[in-house]
Amino acid sequence: MICRRQWLRMSLCVTGGLVLAGCGFHLRESAALPAPMQQRVYLSVSGGGEFARSLAAALRAHRVEVLETPAQGAATMSVPVAGFSTQLLTSSGFQRVGEYGVYFHVQFTVTDARGATVVPMQTIDLSHEFAVDQTQLTAIASETTAIQRSLVREMTDAVMRRLEAAARHGALVEPAAARSG
Repeated sequence: MICRRQWLRMSLCVTGGLVLAGCGFHLRESAALPAPMQQRVYLSVSGGGEFARSLAAALRAHRVEVLETPAQGAATMSVPVAGFSTQLLTSSGFQRVGEYGVYFHVQFTVTDARGATVVPMQTIDLSHEFAVDQTQLTAIASETTAIQRSLVREMTDAVMRRLEAAARHGALVEPAAARSG
């Protein structure tokens, strides 16, 4: 009886492994960066701040030397726009706020050491909406700060995925507005 139970457990484990392998399940691998970015990158982020530190840390995690000043032989990742905005979404009577939206807008481009475009200007927008308890209006600032930290992490991941796509598929297509000009 004991042998039968062990055989049943083992066969269930093997079957589960085969099902996972057969369905295409794979753990996410580390993002491969475009070739010009794989060693040294000058990172220029408008305004600096938490997003600049997060993006630099993500690049360093890929064994890329992040430079604070331009250097010969280094690619350049320029982030001319990286900003938050908030918006009142709904309000109830008596001028009380009901819902807020926090938005994070980033634009970036990558050029190689010779100045040739590796990744044309990309735009990524992320947002998060939240309801405000009418009795806790003082909590808006702390909630907004927490959401901004979360959006910084999400934006860093989104930028790294966009760079991975550029590495995998070559240069990304420029937006229609840039091509028609």
